[in-house]
Amino acid sequence: MRKLKLQVQISIDGFIAGPNSEMDWMTWNWDEALKSYVGALTEPIDTILLGRVLAQGFIDHWAGLATNPDTSDAISRKFHETPKVVFTHILHEHSWAHTTLAHGDLVEEVTALKQQPGGDIIVYGGGKFVTSLIQHGLIDQFFLFVNPTAIGQGMPIFQGLEQKLNLKLVEAKAFECGIAVVRYEL
Repeated sequence: MRKLKLQVQISIDGFIAGPNSEMDWMTWNWDEALKSYVGALTEPIDTILLGRVLAQGFIDHWAGLATNPDTSDAISRKFHETPKVVFTHILHEHSWAHTTLAHGDLVEEVTALKQQPGGDIIVYGGGKFVTSLIQHGLIDQFFLFVNPTAIGQGMPIFQGLEQKLNLKLVEAKAFECGIAVVRYEL
C-alpha cells in the first residue's frame, strides 16, 4: 500500500499559519542540505494531495516557477508536473494542469488512492484538510519542518483529536538555516 506523507512547515509552538493565515514567519533561506533533503523526500512521490484553500496558491506558485526559465529547477518542476488531487466541496471546475478534483468522502477517497499502485503520496495542506486527515488516521509519516520561530497563536493541525496520537520518532535533523526536520511515523 502507498504511504501518505505530510510535509509541513510548523512554528516551534505548533502552528502552520498565523491567526489570519500569515506565513511570513517561515524560514525560506534554505541551505543546500535542506533543499537536497526535500528533493530526496519528494523523489518517490507521484501524487500530491491538497485542500482547496491551499491549492489556490500552491498550484499557481509552482507552475509559475516551473515554467519560467529563470526560476525553473528540479523541485519546482516536480511540484508542477506531479498529479495533484484537490479535495473540495465548492469547486467543480478549474484550469490547473495535472490536477483533478475530489468531492467524495475524505476517508474513502484517500483510502482508495493509497490502495492504487504507484509511488507514495504527499499532502501539503491546508490546515483544516490536514487536521481531518490526522483525525481519521490517514497519514503514515509526518515530516514536520520546525521553524525557529514562536508565533503565539495561529492555525494548529493537531486539534480536535478524539484520542491520543502516539507517534514513533524516526529522524530528527537540524539544518544551518535553523529549521529542524522531525520525522514521525504511526
